[in-house]
Amino acid sequence: MRRRVVLMGVAGCGKSAVGAALAARLGAAYLDGDDLHPPENIAKMSRGEPLTDDDRLPWLARVAGALAEPRGILFLGCSALKRRYRDQIRAQAGAPVVFVHLSGSKALITARMAARSGHFMPKSLIESQFAALEPPMADEEAISVDIDAPIDTLVATIAAKLQEMPS
Repeated sequence: MRRRVVLMGVAGCGKSAVGAALAARLGAAYLDGDDLHPPENIAKMSRGEPLTDDDRLPWLARVAGALAEPRGILFLGCSALKRRYRDQIRAQAGAPVVFVHLSGSKALITARMAARSGHFMPKSLIESQFAALEPPMADEEAISVDIDAPIDTLVATIAAKLQEMPS
C-alpha cells in the first residue's frame, strides 16, 4: 500500500503534531513540509511577508517529490491552502493522495500561534493564511476535521475516517 496523506491547513492548525501522532499510531513515516521550504521562503516568512504563488511552486514540487518516493504509508504536513496547490501535489505525487484538512477558527489558531515559539512563521501572517485558504471541495479526496479537540481524539477520528476510505 502506498497511501499518501497530507495534513493541510493554515499555520498553527496542528499539522506537525497531528501528523507525527498519526504516523506513530499507524506505524508510518511523517515528514514536515516546512523542512522542504527553500531558504528564501523561510527568510521571507520570517520577515512577516506572505509567500506568493510563485514562491510556493518550488516548495510544492519538493512536497510532491517527497510523496512520490517509494515507501509504505506516509503522512506529510503541508499547508496546501489552495485547490491548485493540491492539484499540483496530486499530479506529481505518483500515488493517490488524501488531504486531511485540519480546520479551526481564527481565534483558536491565533491563540495557538501566540503560544508557540521557535517557528519561523509569525502570528502576523494568520490573516494572509485564512485569506488564501480554499477548503477542499466535495470532488477532492479529502477529510475535514475540527481541531478544537484533544490530539488523541483528533488522531482517533482521522484514523477511523482513513480506514473507511478505499486505499
